[in-house]
Amino acid sequence: MSFQIILGSASMARRKILAEMGYEFTILTADIDEKSIRMDKPEELVMVLAEAKADAIISRLQSTSQPDEDAHATLLITADTVKKHQRLFFLLVNFRIIREKPSSKEEAWNFIKGYSGGQAAVIGSVFVTNLKTGKRKGGCCRAEVYFHVIPEEIIDSLIEEGITLDVAGGLMLEHPLISPFVEAVVGTTDTVMGLPKEFTEKLIHEALQLP
Repeated sequence: MSFQIILGSASMARRKILAEMGYEFTILTADIDEKSIRMDKPEELVMVLAEAKADAIISRLQSTSQPDEDAHATLLITADTVKKHQRLFFLLVNFRIIREKPSSKEEAWNFIKGYSGGQAAVIGSVFVTNLKTGKRKGGCCRAEVYFHVIPEEIIDSLIEEGITLDVAGGLMLEHPLISPFVEAVVGTTDTVMGLPKEFTEKLIHEALQLP
């Protein structure tokens, strides 16, 4: 079946993953105020945000173009990711802190410092919307990342690059400065990067009603 894909994300990691999956695509971003959307549970938050991004992009498309009944199907892929930092304090209380994109270099520095010698859970959502039929399929994926101690000079170098402000939790596992300090990933690396390949492929097939 012939179809087109729109990636509703500015994430370089998601672009890279979707290209690795063999797809050609165009990019549109939602430009929504993500901080205005709040949910108590990270699983709920990423789902609501990914759907909100899809709705915003669809609204923009509808206002700028007329539907073509004979056109091939177009799939819109939107996603969202948060990192949930987990730390034991005095071996008694397990604190869980949801981390989205850092709002400043100082916050990014503190985020990464917090991962040092610890672990983080990554919760991500993916939604695929068939713009021709209106059919939407989506869900959540999860992975866990365990870190060695990350030297402060490494954190300083990352912050200077500025790229940490553009990713959930301020951390890119694939970055050459960070990858040596990743002890283990439970789950898939592409989930941590923001677009799990196998799950996304499944949703594409479901949105197209393929076997």
